[in-house]
Amino acid sequence: MNDNEAVQQLIEQLSNKASAKRRSAAKKLRKLKVKEAGPALLAALKNELKDKRTWETQYQMIMALGESGYTESLDFLLQLAEQEFEATMVYVAIGDAIARLTYFKDGSISNILDFLDSKNGTALFIDGLIRAIAILKLIPSDEDIERIINYGNNPEVNDNNRTWIASASAGWSGSNVEHFLNRCAVSDNPQTKRAAEAALNKKYPKWDIL
Repeated sequence: MNDNEAVQQLIEQLSNKASAKRRSAAKKLRKLKVKEAGPALLAALKNELKDKRTWETQYQMIMALGESGYTESLDFLLQLAEQEFEATMVYVAIGDAIARLTYFKDGSISNILDFLDSKNGTALFIDGLIRAIAILKLIPSDEDIERIINYGNNPEVNDNNRTWIASASAGWSGSNVEHFLNRCAVSDNPQTKRAAEAALNKKYPKWDIL
């Protein structure tokens, strides 16, 4: 079986009656990062969203859209960001995918940083947004870095957000970045501390994400 045939089989599996099978197909397509699967993934996600019980499958489909680089799904995902979900992990996937697709489309993440100050910018959504920036090892503009660091310095920001900001900072420079990382390095949260210590050494820590 060639790669195209394997991808086609996974696309067909997205409409399997069993949610576990659909989720498995989405996870595999996520790894393959095949843009051609984007239309099928988007159609499958729209159908999957009708059943709130299958949030794990929804999560994997959204992540696969982001990984695939199917920027045509960006508008739909931005609409999803404004909806309410009982399974809050879905917000993480939406944030992650929006960050990836915005970067793939614009070569910049400037347009999405307004979420940091928005009522729609829930902690978990921001978690996904910054997680993608960290995993892609992006180096935004100085102005964008400043906005992210300022957000991380807000005492109301939760530790997960701060951990991902520290993780993303490994390739960044500037006195504000260093000051932020030094503060994180003495955090009581072990993950924040680990991320900051790695970033101060210009290393990106490896995280096992869903």
